[in-house]
Amino acid sequence: MSEAYRTHNCNELTFDNLNQTVKLAGWVETIRDHGGVAFIDLRDQYGITQVVINDADLLNNLHKETVISVEGVVVKRDPETVNKKLKTGELEVKVSKVEILGLCSEALPFEVQESTETREDVRLKYRFLDLRNNKVHDNIVFRSQVISFLRKRMEELGFTEITTPILTCSSPEGARDYIIPSRKHEGKFYALPQAPQQFKQLLMVSGFDKYFQIAPCFRDEDARADRSPGEFYQLDFEMAFATQEDVFEVAEAVLYDTFTKFGNGKKVSPAPFKRIPYEEAMLKYGTDKPDLRNPLIINDLTDFFADVDFKPFKGKPVRGIVVPDCAKNSKSFFEKMEQFALSIGMKGLGYITVLEDGSYKGPIDKFLVDEKKKELREMLSLKKDDTLYFISDNKKVVDSLAGQIRTEVAKRMDIIDNDRFELCYITDFPMYELDDDGKLAFTHNPFSMPQGGMDALLNQDPLTIKAYQYDIVCNGVELSSGAVRNHRPDVMVKAFELAGYSADEVEKRFGALYHAFHYGAPPHAGMAPGVDRMIMLLKDEENIREVIAFPMNSTAQDLLLGSPGTVTEQQLREVHIKLRRPVPNE
Repeated sequence: MSEAYRTHNCNELTFDNLNQTVKLAGWVETIRDHGGVAFIDLRDQYGITQVVINDADLLNNLHKETVISVEGVVVKRDPETVNKKLKTGELEVKVSKVEILGLCSEALPFEVQESTETREDVRLKYRFLDLRNNKVHDNIVFRSQVISFLRKRMEELGFTEITTPILTCSSPEGARDYIIPSRKHEGKFYALPQAPQQFKQLLMVSGFDKYFQIAPCFRDEDARADRSPGEFYQLDFEMAFATQEDVFEVAEAVLYDTFTKFGNGKKVSPAPFKRIPYEEAMLKYGTDKPDLRNPLIINDLTDFFADVDFKPFKGKPVRGIVVPDCAKNSKSFFEKMEQFALSIGMKGLGYITVLEDGSYKGPIDKFLVDEKKKELREMLSLKKDDTLYFISDNKKVVDSLAGQIRTEVAKRMDIIDNDRFELCYITDFPMYELDDDGKLAFTHNPFSMPQGGMDALLNQDPLTIKAYQYDIVCNGVELSSGAVRNHRPDVMVKAFELAGYSADEVEKRFGALYHAFHYGAPPHAGMAPGVDRMIMLLKDEENIREVIAFPMNSTAQDLLLGSPGTVTEQQLREVHIKLRRPVPNE
């Protein structure tokens, strides 16, 4: 590299450099002025080296976070000043020259190495400073390493990287589009892709056998801890002449290797990952994103309570969760679980505990005759100090409520194993569901192949049709959805017809796919694991914004650049836009 500013990086000096004259460049992290001699921790991307300045004139205008280049001789540190935490902690540079390359002339809004303790809005406004924090900086370097590894593994598996357009058309992917007005075509709009769905299917029709890309996707969604509003990235891949199992084999190879290499020694589910049908996942775990590190299982007790005279459970599904050793907890434990149940919309949280003699204690016990008590004990293998929680509500919400109780009680009991990555597939999703207006709508990806093909679409109750559709879940976080795609135009038209689209509308909205399928389309399938979520899990971060270089805040604002912002009247005129009401000054 050029030696105009540095001959070495700040983590690079070793005893081989003793007595050599070197140049280092970086940011002033700390200055310790001991009167006549100053010690500076000089930081760059690679590490920190202590430099020593004996000439007071060289300290002029030196402030924390000022960028400098120094020249001096490498010497040993005194034994009492050795810093074992630094790679260069046994050495220092006695400086003879200092050049200020970039003066820090403003007061710092926060101490860089304490930025993660600062309010998020301040961090994001000064993200360029926040990114100097070692932890935040390392997250972004780590992200780069993971993405590089993903690319390498996909290439090793024979996939071809192909980039697809960013300006495209609106598509029913399940979220709001970001739309862009056209200057040249008045009244028409582009949309940013929610996913490269149609393009990757067209690539399969075009004769590309295995496609992938680290794909940017854009969805106008509200933020969550595991979802960044606006933009996110996924390892998007598609395979021609492929079945669901072919896709699973690729995902298992890539994800197992990635989580093993970057998982900091945590155990990773070996291939093949567990396959759990959607209906089973909802019943046993109360969610289609189950955390398998949680050992608790939800039991269906609806039939058991059918002949029990307990009014709150009458005519409703009933779920039960056995929690070993839970009865040993204090009274406040059960009171807090009750409070949590009320906070998620339950009317209460019934339970019984198992005493030493096998009898039960709890308000529901008196409604069970001896024969039913015995049946319950044998059915659930109940033992001393077990607690059995009961959840009952209407069918639409009972599984979700049970799932939330399962998660909460496991957290409070501290029985979730944080030292492993548990991956699984959720399979056999329903093709359709009823929307809020009671109309039939696609549950997930509208381009999926229905199980049973045309026969199912013609002869089954649409709400019973399952799709060749699957998710991959890790530790309760959905990493990816995927599907075997519908490659037949007649099946495509019928599938959309059931969801309220006419054949003409299908041809108009999805004309490219529709027409391409008439020219010989191979069976194809794929998926798209989320890169941001993967890295969030690997770094054990609770918020996805910690692994994104320039994230938006929770209300989809870029506080650093001020996006979204206003534009001029001329810009609006050029794209044929007139605002319905004036934009308030902010």
